[in-house]
Amino acid sequence: MIIAEVCVNVTANNIQQNFTYIVPEHLKFLSAGWRVLIPFGAQNIDGFTINVREIDDQTQFEFVLKEIKGVVDDEAWFTPEMMSEARWLAEFYLCPLSTAMRLFMPGRRVKKISTKCERVLTLARDFDAENFKKSPARLKFLQIIKERGEIWSHELKEFKISSTVVKNLIDTGFIKAEQRKILRDSYSQIKSAEKTFNLTAEQEFAIKNVEKFITARKFQGFLLHGVTGSGKTQVYIELAKKTRQIGRRVIILVPEIALTSQIVANFRAYFSDVAVIHSRLSIEERGETFYRIRNGEIGIVIGARSALFTPIENVGLIVMDEEQDSSYKQDKIAPRYHARVVAEKFAEFHNSAVVFGSATPSLENFYRAKRGNLIYLQMPQRVLNNPLPKVECIDMRGELKAGNRSVLSRKLLELLKKTLADKNQAIILLNRRGWSTVVMCRACGEIVKCPDCGLPMTYHADGQLRCHHCEIESIPPTFCPNCGSKHIKFLGTGTEKLERALKFSLPNAKIIRMDKDSTGGKFGHKKILDSFAKHEFDILFGTQMVAKGHDISGVTTVGVLNADAALSFSNFRAAETCFALITQAAGRAGRADLPGKVIVQAYDVNSAAIRCGCAQNYEKFYEIELPQRKEVFFPPFCRLVKLIFTSTKEEKAKSFAKEIRKAFRSEIAKNSTTRHEIFGPIPAAIAKFREEYRFVLLIKSSDLQIIRNFILNHDLHKKNDVIIDIDPITTD
Repeated sequence: MIIAEVCVNVTANNIQQNFTYIVPEHLKFLSAGWRVLIPFGAQNIDGFTINVREIDDQTQFEFVLKEIKGVVDDEAWFTPEMMSEARWLAEFYLCPLSTAMRLFMPGRRVKKISTKCERVLTLARDFDAENFKKSPARLKFLQIIKERGEIWSHELKEFKISSTVVKNLIDTGFIKAEQRKILRDSYSQIKSAEKTFNLTAEQEFAIKNVEKFITARKFQGFLLHGVTGSGKTQVYIELAKKTRQIGRRVIILVPEIALTSQIVANFRAYFSDVAVIHSRLSIEERGETFYRIRNGEIGIVIGARSALFTPIENVGLIVMDEEQDSSYKQDKIAPRYHARVVAEKFAEFHNSAVVFGSATPSLENFYRAKRGNLIYLQMPQRVLNNPLPKVECIDMRGELKAGNRSVLSRKLLELLKKTLADKNQAIILLNRRGWSTVVMCRACGEIVKCPDCGLPMTYHADGQLRCHHCEIESIPPTFCPNCGSKHIKFLGTGTEKLERALKFSLPNAKIIRMDKDSTGGKFGHKKILDSFAKHEFDILFGTQMVAKGHDISGVTTVGVLNADAALSFSNFRAAETCFALITQAAGRAGRADLPGKVIVQAYDVNSAAIRCGCAQNYEKFYEIELPQRKEVFFPPFCRLVKLIFTSTKEEKAKSFAKEIRKAFRSEIAKNSTTRHEIFGPIPAAIAKFREEYRFVLLIKSSDLQIIRNFILNHDLHKKNDVIIDIDPITTD
């Protein structure tokens, strides 16, 4: 008798054991890694085979085993490498194995990907044109198919070929027809011409250092610290060439979908076997891309953090561009992984090189590079020795004193006018979307909040209030729901209000907005960026997605509004985020022959983040920020674990958190030789979500394994009312 251990695909944390099923005779081909349908309780659900083995009988079991009902796919979904990676994810992030395994599927639930088939016509034997003089339509088709090699059925209309002609040529044996799967590639039209130029000495040095480990098939991590415009993308391309030459494959990660099209175009100038993975592709598109990767048709996978979980084997290089970006952290659902941690571990599994690239590295990675845990590669000059843009900081308090109540400072408005007069382009960053930040009652101070999560709702120009966390919509109140006053005020500035200000101040300018509200669909970002690159628009403005990675030669001016807004958040990474955003945004200017100019608007102009960001001086910022992190024991000097306790009863959630805090202090803090600290419980940033109260315990530790063991010993990973977040981005 053959039995299989099956990991049941359920989301409940308290179901973490595998279940045993009989493998029926018609499924005896099963091995580890198949997606199967199984009876579970009163229903049939899906699961994953973890182990398949033969036994003499089932008397060793205390209950009668049930049979597996069927399989989902035509082959095992998980490779041995994927199985190892899923096990590590579940163990490290303290989540059920099924939760980790779902990362490796095109959608959250198991679904058979049935790719459509279409008829393909090819030449079956040679022909003599003289024999078709009386049948020009058939001759025309034979000549087309001979020239092209094959014709798909949907192309017949394009060539004006009738079904009668096709049937006749099939019947007479001149052409043959076969059914083939249609594998869509949404990015197939994105192409670029290969560029020829000389690499800089810094680029060559970086390539040679990484290439040694690629060739040796040896794991090693690198930090590629290159200023904006230093040619990091070309380094990635050259390293990918080296990797493909020895028959190994490549994963390229980008933080924003907005950056996907540009880097795909760069790579397709040199490679034909490139695929793209991100969340805006349909489940079918992702499934078909997985199929092409599995079949060996794809050598380079480009995408957001989910690109790590494709069925790609024999990986020789993983690149994580803009590695400092918070988008690499999954904090909405389990497993709450950080792609930076996962990429490095997966590179270790594959014996491959992993390159973390950035103009503004995360303090964690820069600290590790300084200590020798990563090989540090620096590119401090732009290609062709183009200078970095000049940056000027404007104190907005002075603007208010001078009577300027516009969101645009006088200097920035003057610079924008000059930019337009010179027929150049500008990018303006405002890290808020919507029309107004909050809607408030002037009588009592009540702020209109989301009924689900309690966060302030944002007013949009279409007259709707929206919660940017829950995406709930409502109509702005006419009267205050708290005191009944009709004195409702719209406060703050969002991208929609900025759009009106730009149109008012620069009526002849062609402007375009790029934020989450204006970039629907998988190519929303690309359409905007393509139009802007063609100079169909003079000014591109929007949220942080306009600040990263874009290389548009006509841009000579960048404006950063409310640059110090991030500093108001109670987050230890606030200064780092502020510094990076200024530096990255400034880097969009002056990337071609024309010099760049940047205006940074702020109120707290004396903060280190603002001063160092305007000076584009990473090392100085690091020197100032690092001692402050050390003093308060925050990363890179510790690892963080955030525990969120939830309940429909406020006191129950809070009491459970207090109980765990007491146990931690008793068992860990007093008895460990390494440093550990625990804080809380405090209400979470979203203190109540969908009728559940949320309280946070924050643990700081110099030994993460001790904390993980504590969580395991108290079975917190099996609780459905406890959220475990390792290496959280925020602390509340």
